[in-house]
Amino acid sequence: MSVQIRNVAIIAHVDHGKTTLVDKMLKQSGIFRNNESVVERVMDSNELERERGITILAKTTSLEYDDVKYNIVDTPGHADFGGEVERVLSMVDGVLLLVDSSEGPMPQTKFVLDKALKIGLRPIVIINKVDRADRRISEVLNEIFDLFVALGATNEQLDFPVLYAVGRDGWVCKDANIVGQDLKPLFDLMYDHIPEPKINQDSEGSFSMLATLMTYDPYVGRLLIGKVYSGSASVGNRVHSMGLDGKVVDNTKLTKLFGFRGVERVPIETAKAGDIVAVAGLQRASVADTICSIDLLNPIQSLPIDPPTMAVTIKVNDSPLAGREGTKVTSRMLLERLSREAEGNITIDLKISSSGDSFEVGGRGELQMGILIETMRREGFELSVSPPRVLFKKGQNQELLEPIEEVVIDIDESYSGIVIEKVSARKGDMIDMRSSSGGRLRLIFHVPSRCLMGYQGEFRNDTRGTGVMSKLFYGYYPHKGNWEKQRKGVLISSSDGEAVAYALNTLEERGILFISAGSKVYKGMIIGEHSRENDLEVNPTKCKHLSNVRAAGSDENIKLTPPKIMTLEEMLSYIHNDELVEVTPLSIRLRKALLCPNERKKTGRII
Repeated sequence: MSVQIRNVAIIAHVDHGKTTLVDKMLKQSGIFRNNESVVERVMDSNELERERGITILAKTTSLEYDDVKYNIVDTPGHADFGGEVERVLSMVDGVLLLVDSSEGPMPQTKFVLDKALKIGLRPIVIINKVDRADRRISEVLNEIFDLFVALGATNEQLDFPVLYAVGRDGWVCKDANIVGQDLKPLFDLMYDHIPEPKINQDSEGSFSMLATLMTYDPYVGRLLIGKVYSGSASVGNRVHSMGLDGKVVDNTKLTKLFGFRGVERVPIETAKAGDIVAVAGLQRASVADTICSIDLLNPIQSLPIDPPTMAVTIKVNDSPLAGREGTKVTSRMLLERLSREAEGNITIDLKISSSGDSFEVGGRGELQMGILIETMRREGFELSVSPPRVLFKKGQNQELLEPIEEVVIDIDESYSGIVIEKVSARKGDMIDMRSSSGGRLRLIFHVPSRCLMGYQGEFRNDTRGTGVMSKLFYGYYPHKGNWEKQRKGVLISSSDGEAVAYALNTLEERGILFISAGSKVYKGMIIGEHSRENDLEVNPTKCKHLSNVRAAGSDENIKLTPPKIMTLEEMLSYIHNDELVEVTPLSIRLRKALLCPNERKKTGRII
């Protein structure tokens, strides 16, 4: 008897609890032994995911409950990684929409739900964290229904079932006022509400699958993951792969087949229609390619992916401290790594300069670029990164179009004035303002992408760390006019060596320092922010010399103000067009770049 299959994606905004819910689903299905030690958020296997508490890469897991096989896809919760979401939706037949009982539907919820509804997926709504003191279940449910209507959901999709959950405790219930026991109601509802996988009847006997994700295995090499649309395949079968244009890019044998059990890949002999599997043996096939029997000549059409909206230029690190901390320092190594990233992540757009020593990398946002660069530095790369710039377009009448973001801000009412003032100054248009629970407001703006760069840190300071800001690509609209990033000048080192406390103590009155005593500095390195608008060259290595009055080290202990520490994403947003971020495995520095005058004014590129 063949096992029944349900393919489901879980979609939610950042920190609404979907990865925790998947943990409980795996445990209650019996995937783990009773005495097995399992870490929390087991699906967040990436080191950066655990550090930041967000899902970056889409991942597939599989479990069995009451003789039904559930293939579960955990999707990213940030709009910058929306390309991951768009691809994996082609593998599933239904979605679990997880929404916080207090925050309600957020931008990423809207983004992914729109994609899911347009391809006809049937949703199940789970209102999570119903044990919160500030829960507002009825209001959130109305907001979800309004969102479905606004996104053009069909009558069938509007008739969505609702479950109430506390994912942390591992239970769901049909009544918000009753504490549940386990996740059985969820499994039963997925079985009843989500249809079986669609199988291509026209080519039932011939194997075909759409490559949706790509990963690497140290033993078998490239692995392509996707759903089998028709037929079956076994290890050793000859297949070919085709691009969207129908051109054959690979013709080889399947060397390995893998299924999923829990968070592990397990070898299998045969892949059957409807299941999600990983295949090995194809060296040139990539994401969005069709892998199929050699008698099939028409590729499976995949979903269109929204284009990149911003780009950075990456090149080798050429500072005086280059090569001291990293092991991968050449442009050839950079090109190989970036090409591999662009191959597996179709939201990344890679362009090589005419000289071949710098690379323009396009993506969805600063967080996506920051994650890529942070991953590379942990792999031993040294590189220099330019400030992000938006990618403009030309409209039908040759007018200039720019990317606009929908920004959702949740703040205490007392901070609404300063936030509205700051966002309006950045050419933001307020679309909606409504009261939320606990004396908070929800503000919705449409803001040009270029004007948002560098605002995250300022927003955090203005709201004393209590505000929550989320953004989502809204579309390309007419250019809103010139706008320059408001920032003071910087303090630039005029000498090479190590910064000393004596010099830094005298420089503190000049501005805010980014370095501490003992930091290595060089000429042209940015060591702080000036208190005035102009840049200022200073000497952070100046010592107090020995004299006949007192010894050089006999001064009182100097107490310096702790330096301002910025994250990589904050540095990318902070720098101007004549500055660079220097990234090495052990350090992240800011420095001046040598650019010609017309380069200093370049803030974007037309695509």
